[in-house]
Amino acid sequence: MTDDRHVEDLLRELAPQVLGVLARRFGDFSTAEDAVQEGLLAAATQWPKEGLPDNPRGWLIQVAYRRMIELVRAEQARRNREDLAARREPDDRQLAPPADIEVTADRDDTLILLFMCCHPALSTASAIALTLRAVGGLTTAEIAHAFMVPEATMAQRISRAKQRIRTSGIPFRMPGDDDRSRRLDAVLHVLYLVFNEGHTSSGGSDLRRVELSGEAIRLARAVHAILPADSEVTGLLALMVLTEARSPARTGPSGELVSLADQDRSRWDAAAIAEGVALITAALPRGPVGPYQIQAAIAALHDEAPTAGETDWPQILALYEVLERHLASPVVSLNRSVATAMVHGPAAGLDALTALDADPRMAGHHRLYAARAHLYEMLGDRQAAVQNYRAAAGRTTSLPEQHYLRLRAARLAAADDSGA
Repeated sequence: MTDDRHVEDLLRELAPQVLGVLARRFGDFSTAEDAVQEGLLAAATQWPKEGLPDNPRGWLIQVAYRRMIELVRAEQARRNREDLAARREPDDRQLAPPADIEVTADRDDTLILLFMCCHPALSTASAIALTLRAVGGLTTAEIAHAFMVPEATMAQRISRAKQRIRTSGIPFRMPGDDDRSRRLDAVLHVLYLVFNEGHTSSGGSDLRRVELSGEAIRLARAVHAILPADSEVTGLLALMVLTEARSPARTGPSGELVSLADQDRSRWDAAAIAEGVALITAALPRGPVGPYQIQAAIAALHDEAPTAGETDWPQILALYEVLERHLASPVVSLNRSVATAMVHGPAAGLDALTALDADPRMAGHHRLYAARAHLYEMLGDRQAAVQNYRAAAGRTTSLPEQHYLRLRAARLAAADDSGA
């Protein structure tokens, strides 16, 4: 008997390797992905009961390869192209993988797969789903659960993404130098979005989706292992590690959300903080400095502060001002406004937030109301703080965030009623 969790972790590690072998040999990503998924299902069923084979990767390659042959034959039969089938249909000896397939299995195709799944031809939603399925090894059901959509809907999304790749004629190889930078930006963006959804779920009863944040970090480590000299790759990994290091203290005994200022910092992961600080310290001098490195530097300043009161807010504000020049985002502007309040006072922060009211990307967003409520609370205007906390609670679909925001409003309202 083999531990189910160990099997699950191993399969997620092996999935992109096996997919790379088949996609490279057959030149058909979509069918190869189907074959690998069936191989993963067979392994997930057999290995916990029968134990791991001596060569798990070789076992999975052989099973997926045989299934690939069956799928190719079925497709040839469906199209009824007898002349083509006569030339291409493998004989019985080809049911076993050729000898050199074990050699090619040693190649790490993770980065190629990430580039393919994050192709500009795909929408961001499709790229995320396909990345988690093909590179992360998550099942369609797991991805659908994480993004709170029916499994059939997610299956259609993934199927359309694979069909888009099939019809686009994307070759299974690293993009050329001219295309690589733009495609790498897309890869990092997708990984960052997956991590954020895992770190703070956009909806539902759970604050976190650990399977998503963990998978994003695992894939970021894989990219960093292949491109260790890329400063933004290093910056993204550092940002994820430093942010995730605070996760043990983000919730209380009943799962309630705990704000950064109120967290028990002794519960933060000191080893992860040390790793993240080392990563960003090494990346910054190499340059050029990009948004992920700047955000990682901000996260490091938060993580290294012994207490909330000792946070280096002037340095954080300076970094947010630099970040705004690199990344014109309303979320960055919102965070810069909060940092402004911590340095120059809540009134200055509220003035900075006013500009976001006219931004259609942020107007009406719960984070804008929550930030304004926090600054009004700092200013001592309890009534305005209560109104904004309640408005924020009514605009988020995350139940932990709703509970936190309503509790803040209730406590302030009670204090206001008592005249405290």
